[in-house]
Amino acid sequence: MATLRHLLQGFADIGLGYLGLDRPSGTLSGGEAQRVKMIRQLGSPLTDVTYVFDEPTAGLHPADVQRMNDLLVQLRDAGNTVLVVEHNADVIAIADHLIDMGPEAGTRGGTVVYEGGLDGLRTAGTITGNSLDHHCVIKDEFRKPTGQLAIEHVSQHNLHDVSVNIPTGVLTSVTGVAGSGKSTLLAAGLAEREDVVVIDQTPIRGSRRSNPATYTGALDAIRKAFAKEHGVKPGLFSANSDGACPECKGAGVIYLDFGFMLGQSTVCGACQGHRFNDEVLGYKLGSKNIADVLELPAEDALTYLQETKIPAAAKIAQRFIDVGLGYVRLGQPLTTLSGGERQRLKLVTSLGKPADIYVMDEPTTGLHIADVARLVNLLNTMVDQGTTVIVIEHDLDVVAASDWVIDIGPGAGSDGGTIIFEGTPEALTRADTPTSRHLSRAAVSTSS
Repeated sequence: MATLRHLLQGFADIGLGYLGLDRPSGTLSGGEAQRVKMIRQLGSPLTDVTYVFDEPTAGLHPADVQRMNDLLVQLRDAGNTVLVVEHNADVIAIADHLIDMGPEAGTRGGTVVYEGGLDGLRTAGTITGNSLDHHCVIKDEFRKPTGQLAIEHVSQHNLHDVSVNIPTGVLTSVTGVAGSGKSTLLAAGLAEREDVVVIDQTPIRGSRRSNPATYTGALDAIRKAFAKEHGVKPGLFSANSDGACPECKGAGVIYLDFGFMLGQSTVCGACQGHRFNDEVLGYKLGSKNIADVLELPAEDALTYLQETKIPAAAKIAQRFIDVGLGYVRLGQPLTTLSGGERQRLKLVTSLGKPADIYVMDEPTTGLHIADVARLVNLLNTMVDQGTTVIVIEHDLDVVAASDWVIDIGPGAGSDGGTIIFEGTPEALTRADTPTSRHLSRAAVSTSS
């Protein structure tokens, strides 16, 4: 019983005291699911254990981050080593030792650019260090709505007869602590509309043979361009079809199954990991063969695709850059992408679908502080082109950049499910909600 009481206390300490123990796991929000996994560690009697947490604040409202920090400190003080991969400045601030990787992402990263304390990072000149004292900016002019979307009488989970009007033609943020009912409200009110594209938190799935080029459709245009250049079939430029290396069947590696031991893989000696047969590798478009193209990061691929006049693929490469994935290689296996990268890859694909309304569930997941500005620019561009954009978001930069904010709360579970604020971000700073308190602390006005 003592162990059970300890675990239940852990639910309360980390802000999940409202959850019923019989709650289906599939109904948990992203932030709730993340914290449930962490609670399992609270009951461990072990010490001198190394814990590694990969972005534990994903899906968390700023008001929830302090609880997360308390848990991390508790694990440390129990005699454990706690390693955290994190972008959140509040988590960075409590670390005893910081390791900053960079200087940028992908092939331009992979180097330790700073090691030491917080004060040293602030003056180190790295992207992370320069972002620590960042303040989000609340604009003083807001777009005028062109109409409204009515969501009426929603009663699901913790929502009880909730109605709200969402303005069209503007950028709207739906905020509130994790578990307050944000995703439930929009899913119930908008998901079934034909003119709406919903980009939710459902993870994309793919094998080692799947990559960003195949997932987004960019490879189709590239294959057709190679085929037209050389008068052959497009299927020849698919590692899963006619052009596959006969030795590894297009996998690029040879898998060794030892049965009673963990399997191993080794680079294919026939194609040297390029996945294609010799005939295919001999065909070039511009100065590159198909394997060379798939090795290009999206930002380099954009230049190549523009030079070789493959506009459909070039547009997709530009969207990679717009969502902060310019460093991702076109042929990189999907299995090597992080959760945040996969989320944004869904965004790359969805942006190619014509729609009047986009609903995005936490599009900043996995983004560095410095990358959020690029995403905000993309959202603003979409709205300026006539699209209604609605984001479920905790990131205060996105909230501050919005034209309209709908805040749900005040708490989570049975303590939430109520519209507690509707208005501009500037008006939100004068309200009294969990979101408003953190926005007021973090924001500056363009008029100040």
